[in-house]
Amino acid sequence: MGITLRDVARHAGVSIKTVSNVVHDYQFVRPETRQRVQEAIELLGYTPNVAARNLRSGRTGVIGLAVPELSFSYFAELADAVLLAARKRNYVVLVEQTGGEREAEIALLSGPRVSMLDGILFSPLGLSSEDGDLLKVDYPLVLLGERVFDGPTDHVTLQNVEGAVAATRHLLQLGRRRVAVIGAHRDERVGSAALRLEGYRQALAGAGVAFDEELVVYREGWHRLDGAAAIEELLSRGIGFDAIFALNDELALGALRALHVAGRAVPQEVAVVGFDNLVEGQFALPSLSTVDPGRTLIAERAVEALIERINDVDGSIGGPRLIEAPYRLVPRESAATSA
Repeated sequence: MGITLRDVARHAGVSIKTVSNVVHDYQFVRPETRQRVQEAIELLGYTPNVAARNLRSGRTGVIGLAVPELSFSYFAELADAVLLAARKRNYVVLVEQTGGEREAEIALLSGPRVSMLDGILFSPLGLSSEDGDLLKVDYPLVLLGERVFDGPTDHVTLQNVEGAVAATRHLLQLGRRRVAVIGAHRDERVGSAALRLEGYRQALAGAGVAFDEELVVYREGWHRLDGAAAIEELLSRGIGFDAIFALNDELALGALRALHVAGRAVPQEVAVVGFDNLVEGQFALPSLSTVDPGRTLIAERAVEALIERINDVDGSIGGPRLIEAPYRLVPRESAATSA
């Protein structure tokens, strides 16, 4: 027979209810009591019977994570962070990728797999602001990414505009005045590309540097090949530039490669800053300066918000919440102050 709550309670000299409160991290437990129970749990080797608890509560202990594309390093690293955050809270994560296609995202929200899940973390790309009614589902749902929709769900987002301002301002503070931006999307108004381009423009205006449309390179894709192609386009058009703000790190990594092939020294001739703080950027040569959007904290807060909604059986939390993760600039060799 395994160790039970009753065994822990007897050893710690407390009630079974007190042990349950400690196991479920109920906040109103006296510190000395909590410590005594935790010591008993560790000594006896007690582990919660999650399966039995889920059976009693009608829950599965599984949450979903839906992202556009795991081949994007950002979403792969986000998924890893979500898995870790969920595991700490005794949840399993079922990961789905939608390809960023509207029909696939709609199918996911109403498909049969929903019944297997206690809730879903959802990063939509194909849905637009006109699709807000599709998010009115009868299960816990938390959105990740840009705030395209006004409710009806909790939304965990990153500070795209502010992060882009910081990236561009860093380049300007290095004395660069011909800052090209790569990865912009034509006619986009509310997505990551539009918001980061807005931050770029704000930083230029704040420094008294005129916006030059020739320095904007449009690319629908945000992969390394797109970053390399953007640099080749700038060079072929004979556009003078002394810095690159890439709208994500994959574009920046492609740009570094293309600049190297073209014989343009980084950061001596061209400084480069990306956005996302991918692990790979630390090992590029030169290492990539970037903006960390708070991905780990996004994962933590998103999982936490979803579990709060799962446990909120009486609706006491109230209406939709907007949760913003803090960003930070990560200066490295590609945009070093000593170059």
